[in-house]
Amino acid sequence: MSLILPFFVLFTLFLLCTTTLAQTPAPAPAGPTNITAVLEKAGQFTTLTRLLKATQMADQINTQLNNSNQGLTIFAPTDNAFASLKSGTLNSLSDQQKVQLVQFHVLPNLYSTSQFQTVSNPLRTQAGNSGNGEFPLNVTTSGNNQVNISTGVNTATVANTIYTDSQLAVYQVDQVLLPLDIFGVQAPAPAPVTAATDLPSKAPSKSSDTTDDTGTSGAMPLNHNVVAAISLSFALLAAIALQL
Repeated sequence: MSLILPFFVLFTLFLLCTTTLAQTPAPAPAGPTNITAVLEKAGQFTTLTRLLKATQMADQINTQLNNSNQGLTIFAPTDNAFASLKSGTLNSLSDQQKVQLVQFHVLPNLYSTSQFQTVSNPLRTQAGNSGNGEFPLNVTTSGNNQVNISTGVNTATVANTIYTDSQLAVYQVDQVLLPLDIFGVQAPAPAPVTAATDLPSKAPSKSSDTTDDTGTSGAMPLNHNVVAAISLSFALLAAIALQL
């Protein structure tokens, strides 16, 4: 009996410790926010993820999120949205234009879906100037809380919230947002202004030549007549003299 009691006490303590450990949840792995990890976990964002990496915008976004208190909002087009673009669209862009295309999907402020109802348009994106027909982005909402985004080239709709925390909001959109500065119809360049040059002096007109020639030819017969009259006078005088 003396041996059974200590064994029973030890067994009871073992069960209590096991139960306590089982009820304690394992701590979540701590780590910085990573935009590509968020998109890869959500799925159907392979093209956007590849663009983020190729343009090094993924590193820039992650640095902003983890080294500052400034929030970000990202509109994420799905793979189907990229597939609906005209064939060769992405390949036709320069490296700088690809960076601007990605930046156009990033707002330098954190917006909840309810805040889109009261924002002032156009919204500023990381692509640059939202005025002067460069990178305007306008957000409107409808009665059923649908959020629409207009770029001046096309219009997209927010389909889903992919991720949100105190610094980052990622929203799925059904179209690639096409910046006006890259995909808009460019106005024709104005004609170059040429400097005024000295014009060559105008050659005498044919009518002037004709007039001058006529005047000269008219004077010549007059001179011949005078000479003939004088010669005739001398001849008459000579004849008279001979008769005398």
